Amino acid sequence: MTQQPFGTGPEYATLTADDLVTGEAVALDLPPAGLAIRVVSGFLDVLVTVVLLFVALFVLTVATITTDEALLWVAYIGSLVIVFLVVPTTLETLTRGRSLGHLATGLRTVRDDGGPITAQHALTRALIGVVEIYAFTGIPAVLSSMLSHKGKRLGDYAAGTYVVRDRVRLVLPPPVWMPRQLAAWASAADISSLPVGLALGVRQYLGRADQITPQSRAVIGAQLAAQVGEYVAPPPPPGTSHEDFLAAVVASRRERDSARLHREEALRRRLTARR
Repeated sequence: MTQQPFGTGPEYATLTADDLVTGEAVALDLPPAGLAIRVVSGFLDVLVTVVLLFVALFVLTVATITTDEALLWVAYIGSLVIVFLVVPTTLETLTRGRSLGHLATGLRTVRDDGGPITAQHALTRALIGVVEIYAFTGIPAVLSSMLSHKGKRLGDYAAGTYVVRDRVRLVLPPPVWMPRQLAAWASAADISSLPVGLALGVRQYLGRADQITPQSRAVIGAQLAAQVGEYVAPPPPPGTSHEDFLAAVVASRRERDSARLHREEALRRRLTARR
């Protein structure tokens, strides 16, 4: 996720690459895992992989010991592919980003936008991991994690992922409430869904407006109101402040989205009940 500022000056916050975003454009600060815990997780994964490799080689060698040398080499290469690629890719795909080391240490691999990884992400990480972890004893992975502010190893850069601490209590900001004087206008207005970056900018501005200097508060509010106005028709009543307008739009979208989700859930229940 790229950084999307919504104003100028040091007084306001921006959407940074460390922010995960919910459907209501609420930033969830899910911090990336630290280097130490990632090393522990990686060591556990390597230990399990080495044990699995020895077991696979032993079984396949015994099974092909009486055959020719060519078949023995096929069994050897097959063991390497299964242990280093197939097993970790399958495991991380089925567990939505958790290897055995991640499960033990409370970590999870997610996409850069915070979503769950797919088999393609897991396979890319496994392919690069063979080189940076096993071929070069993990040195490139450690150096890359030390230089990255999100602790990304080379496989994470190639796959577009990073590792987060999964056992984190999240505290969501309080919802924005509808200004009473704009309730009637908002209920009849055509308010489209806002882009994620713009919606998050509005939420951050409204939540931290008291911390901004009056001049910057007015400038940023006007900028946001102008951008949000492109998604609203008709405009608010004359004399409406920028902050009340933004609060009314965010609150109305939350109410409409919640109502839509309730309708969809009720429809699913009816369809399921009929079966």
